[in-house]
Amino acid sequence: MILSKLIRFGPLGIMMLVAVVVLFSCQQNSAEDHHAHEHSHQHSPADSLPNAKLLFPGNEPDRVILNLSEDPIHSVAVNWRTSPKITQGTVEVAVASDGPEFKDSVRTIAAATEPLTVAREEEPEISANYHSAVINELLPGGKYVYRVGSEPYWSEWYQIEMPQENGPVSFVYFGDAQNDVKSMWSRVIREAYHTLPDVDFMLHAGDLINRHDRDVEWGEWFYAGSFIHAMVPAVMTPGNHEYKDVVLSPQWRPQFNLPKNGPAGLEETCYVIDFPQMKLVSLDAEQIDESEHFRALQAQWLDSVLTNNPKKWTVITFHYPVFSTKPNRDNLTLREIFKPLFDKHRVDLVLQGHDHAYGRGMVSNVSTGAGVREDRSGTMYVVSVSGPKMYDISDDKWMERKAANTQLFQVIKVGGDTASYNAFTAKGELYDAFDLVKKAGKPNVLINKIPNTPERTE
Repeated sequence: MILSKLIRFGPLGIMMLVAVVVLFSCQQNSAEDHHAHEHSHQHSPADSLPNAKLLFPGNEPDRVILNLSEDPIHSVAVNWRTSPKITQGTVEVAVASDGPEFKDSVRTIAAATEPLTVAREEEPEISANYHSAVINELLPGGKYVYRVGSEPYWSEWYQIEMPQENGPVSFVYFGDAQNDVKSMWSRVIREAYHTLPDVDFMLHAGDLINRHDRDVEWGEWFYAGSFIHAMVPAVMTPGNHEYKDVVLSPQWRPQFNLPKNGPAGLEETCYVIDFPQMKLVSLDAEQIDESEHFRALQAQWLDSVLTNNPKKWTVITFHYPVFSTKPNRDNLTLREIFKPLFDKHRVDLVLQGHDHAYGRGMVSNVSTGAGVREDRSGTMYVVSVSGPKMYDISDDKWMERKAANTQLFQVIKVGGDTASYNAFTAKGELYDAFDLVKKAGKPNVLINKIPNTPERTE
């Protein structure tokens, strides 16, 4: 194999390999524009050059990430990657202490191991073992340390804190990262962590990368989040760029450890997570768009999940917007089937991506994408973008607040009768804010807290 021969040359071989990767990675693959939704697979030569560390796993764990489990106050899921030489994985976990004495009371959990080899035209063949486990029997509000690996190859010890049993839930919501992830999205997730490091999780509304199976792009996404991924649990819903020809990224299920409680065939893309006060649902928007079978299945499943829902708050995320921020774009079928369900079950927040601009508003049950703003329905629709790829913003009247050419992250806190929402620019400046307040038997009350910052429309 060419890869093996290059590696035998030592550092010189690695340099030759990186040169090959850089050369190939700058080629455009226009064949991936696989349906009517736009797929701009741009690759900038100014990107930070990929290196062997981003591509090739070693004996020590890399790409360590926490995911929310079905029971997020008592357990958390973890994944990591190693060389195929490492055939077993272990999680060590202990109650955090003020000193190193936690090492005297470590509990071990065996991980499941799944091999994956990805061979893409522009990249060398990448083989890795992916390891996954669920850290269970945790106490609400408890602080723990864990590490992953196997002797003698271990990660560092990471520290995590579980959500409170009856306390508020807080999280960061990101729209599409997608392009120039290492060079231009890194600052956004890091600024979000700097702004509120103690959130319970981070939510990614699809299009984490640009080309669904490019391992160097996944490497950049993990690089950008670095230790944040290993300390703050994440949930993600797939976008169209996690698919090609309605086939999910081969890396998605091995590298993430998401709930498998959704419709059959949509494990880890369509699922539900229950906090004490909040139900969080992920829908697979690409399968809604492309498959009549999975469209109907998800609608039926969602209706059943939200019927007799005991949670005070309901948040739903998926990639394609119900109401678009981009001019001349409209996801009519999605809206006709799913918005009546959101209205029926009084969904509170719908968090989306795809349109590469920012907009939010409450919308009445109209058949077009340009409805009049309406606060009687009680559902707030948000579209956002966190990466550098931008589209024009439309002048549709459904948006109470909008932004063009702006990278953002949103911090949401849900507890008691109030859900608070704050949108920040990549610089950490407050751009938008509102509260939703519950009233017994009535729609939510919207309290706008929009700052004096001028609206960015160009």
